[in-house]
Amino acid sequence: MSFVVRPSRASDLDALYEMAKLTGGGFTNLPPDRRALRNRLKASEEAFGKSADVPGPDIYLLILENLETGRIAGTAQIFAQVGQVFPFYSYRLGTLTQHSRELERTFRAEMLTLTTDYEGASEVGGLFLHPRERAGGLGLLLARSRYLFIRQHRARFAERVIAELRGVIDEAGGSPFWDGLAGKFFGMGFQEADEFNAVNGHQFIADLMPKHPIYIAMLPEAARHVIGLPHPSGRAAMKMLEAEGFRHEGYVDIFDGGPTMAARTDTIRSIAGATIAPVARVGGEAGRRALVATGRLTGFRCAFADLSGGDVLEIDAAGAAALGVREGDEVLHVER
Repeated sequence: MSFVVRPSRASDLDALYEMAKLTGGGFTNLPPDRRALRNRLKASEEAFGKSADVPGPDIYLLILENLETGRIAGTAQIFAQVGQVFPFYSYRLGTLTQHSRELERTFRAEMLTLTTDYEGASEVGGLFLHPRERAGGLGLLLARSRYLFIRQHRARFAERVIAELRGVIDEAGGSPFWDGLAGKFFGMGFQEADEFNAVNGHQFIADLMPKHPIYIAMLPEAARHVIGLPHPSGRAAMKMLEAEGFRHEGYVDIFDGGPTMAARTDTIRSIAGATIAPVARVGGEAGRRALVATGRLTGFRCAFADLSGGDVLEIDAAGAAALGVREGDEVLHVER
């Protein structure tokens, strides 16, 4: 089958809504709410239509489409600059060391401090692959297409990129981290707060979240145990991020305690390793498997293709058809 990553359209709403119902909660960027998804699609349309190549509070929503059936297989998002409309909060893990001369003892307390340290960064998120399509490297295609999009539109993004991984969620759909910390100040369960945040934004956090550092030792064991851990279904995503050069710098999500990964934009593997070259021939012998992107903004496309050559390329017919590439066109490519 042939798959391509492309910009979202308003007509994708029904397919996105059906996928959102499969996420299982804790997936703020893909809420099972038609109004919120419609607003997100509208915001994405405005971002793709923006004329100025500068960072801003823009969201680019990408769609993985099966070209043979027209079915939507997955989605992923890029936030050009977080914290511009609502504060972008994280908890920073730190240590406070105190010494008592009289007791001749040194005490080290681990603490969580509410910060907006990542304000202004770009963010990759909202990646969800339909359960029936979780094979054949489609998750890798969808994830890495975001970096090639950033490379194609570099001036629209910040100097740092972050990715928030979903934290541990129990079988009932609750979050041990939320229950042990923030839930005590908000008077609502994790699912309710997560859905409210997805639809209405972060301002209620600024209104109600305690601003003083939290001593981790004072949290229930269940909450302490999951700080900085990804949801089991997100471990593969964490490995892909690490392969791209992302690292956990000690920041966690304020809702579920999941890790926030970060990297310098220009050092991300798929961005640093991408090369632009012209296509000299369509068809021919099979070559190396690569991720190939072409076009800008609404014309952006990304797919797997077989390439041969270096300064000039040969591309297989199926890959060229998926991308709409002809001889003489330039493509951006990086090894799979």
